[in-house]
Amino acid sequence: MADTLAETVQKTVENITENANVKIPATSEGMFIAYSSLVIMALLPIFFGSKRSLSNQKEHKASDSTEKPDIMTKKDAMMFPIIASCALFGLYIFFKLFSKEYINLLLTGYFFVLGVLALSHLLAPVISKLVPSSIPYVPFHIKFTKGTNEDLIDYKFTSYDIVCLVISTTIGVWYLFKKHWIANNLFGLAFALNGVELLYLNNVITGCILLGGLFVYDIFWVFGTNVMVTVAKSFEAPIKLVFPQDLLEKGLGASNFAMLGLGDIVIPGIFIALLLRYDYSLKRNSSLYFYATFIAYFMGLMATIFVMHVYKHAQPALLYLVPACVITPIFIAMIRGDLKTLFAYEDHPEEKTDEKEVKEKSKPEQSKTEKKKTK
Repeated sequence: MADTLAETVQKTVENITENANVKIPATSEGMFIAYSSLVIMALLPIFFGSKRSLSNQKEHKASDSTEKPDIMTKKDAMMFPIIASCALFGLYIFFKLFSKEYINLLLTGYFFVLGVLALSHLLAPVISKLVPSSIPYVPFHIKFTKGTNEDLIDYKFTSYDIVCLVISTTIGVWYLFKKHWIANNLFGLAFALNGVELLYLNNVITGCILLGGLFVYDIFWVFGTNVMVTVAKSFEAPIKLVFPQDLLEKGLGASNFAMLGLGDIVIPGIFIALLLRYDYSLKRNSSLYFYATFIAYFMGLMATIFVMHVYKHAQPALLYLVPACVITPIFIAMIRGDLKTLFAYEDHPEEKTDEKEVKEKSKPEQSKTEKKKTK
């Protein structure tokens, strides 16, 4: 009798644990909320990151600074898919050979630091306006020099920046210990917006090379192998935006997530930001190329979700986003007669003139050396 009772209790406990681990099938309402939220979260970094990118360019030109931002060259664009493939496959091998708990522990610490810094940079303008007057505005300047001329560290910040850092660190600690999807998304949005704002494509040709290479990269690793899906599911880091499809059933503790990789936001985003800067260079008081490509990105994202929903299989988002983002501005340029200026536009055209000046200066020196040799 006692044995029968014990077996019954054990089976009941097993059934409860099994039911707890089973994912509740997503309802149509839950899927709509999840995918709508992902689309909105994808659009926000591109829109505001592009605007901030243009503002940075205006400030840079107004300051007459000789320092040039780091720009992706054509060679960098060609190498990027290869480097990304090596990194992706390397992570896949690591997850197969080693325990993913230890790998994710290292990656979590790394992304914790990056996330806090990215979130601080994102929130600084907002928090500086919300800080109460009881906290004084105190500027700080840390400078560490080597010898007399070489500055190793030259960093200026304020007491408001410290407040921002404390808030960002609090969110980081929340993510570190709980891995909550809201904290993940806060870090992910910060990474995406900073990426669109700070990563520069110098011209449209470089952008087309980058998008074309990653177009092939995304298709191969999603359709050709299970590498991309395996890494995405095993990689516990804020490199993707997630939103629960069972939010209505489980609330904030939901666990059945729909996801979108940050690469599907940042890579098209930096190209769209380039088009906004091109719009500004035309001086037509219009942002046609930016808004048209922004809408095309939205349509490509909707196509990705639709196909994924119909075929019930992970889709390479760049398969739909790249044609939408590349064809749209080229088509508009053909209609408006801007095709030549579109491909000729560069954020920093003075680089070529500098190279020409160096070559012209070097020619007399070369001729002098040749004359000396003949003598």
